Amino acid sequence: MKILALETSTEACSVAIWTDGAVRERFESGNQHSGRILAMVDGLLVESGFSLTQFDAIAFGRGPGSFTGLRIGAGVAQGLAFGADTPVVPVSSLAALAQGENALKVLAAFDAHMNQIYLGAFVRNNHNIVELIGIESVVAPSDARLPEGNDWVGAGNGWDQYHAALLARMGKHVMTWQTGAYPLARHIGHLGAVACQAGKALPAEQALPVYVRDDVAVKQAKARERGVS
Repeated sequence: MKILALETSTEACSVAIWTDGAVRERFESGNQHSGRILAMVDGLLVESGFSLTQFDAIAFGRGPGSFTGLRIGAGVAQGLAFGADTPVVPVSSLAALAQGENALKVLAAFDAHMNQIYLGAFVRNNHNIVELIGIESVVAPSDARLPEGNDWVGAGNGWDQYHAALLARMGKHVMTWQTGAYPLARHIGHLGAVACQAGKALPAEQALPVYVRDDVAVKQAKARERGVS
């Protein structure tokens, strides 16, 4: 199975080609996703010798994360999929982060700003694939839902920003936390391949971001309609 994968939900931007477990990937950081992602895709296609029509699906990080980053990733995935007549696979960006950690249980957290985090608890199954426990949420670090059991590993820029508050809240439940961890396209590709094999690929027009903080997204959309920046 061949998957083209995009991840733009945080300040890190990556593109990967996942081919039956083999991976080619390009990674950049710096919040310049709109100006770089298509060039990264083109470069990777040239390097691999693949064309867009050879992929079984285009997987993308559907969020939660940066609203701008999510719109860029979903829009590029949709445009490429329409052009190649290829389905899309939306993948949780928190799940991709957890998949990349060498741990059985991961508390993945992104900085959601406004003193909040996007949070998801993931447990690795017997096939080495992380599965969400409960729901993905947006909460203040001090109000984060306590996970069941111990030996959890924290990861993501939410931990980088709020580790003191999260550790105070989680206490003995957390074994350690990883600094500088970001979701990567290679793990979007892996999870996308699993979803594609399970028949969860979607038509290109359904390449939509998942904000989690939907109330803020609605407010921003209404402001744009009124011409407010």
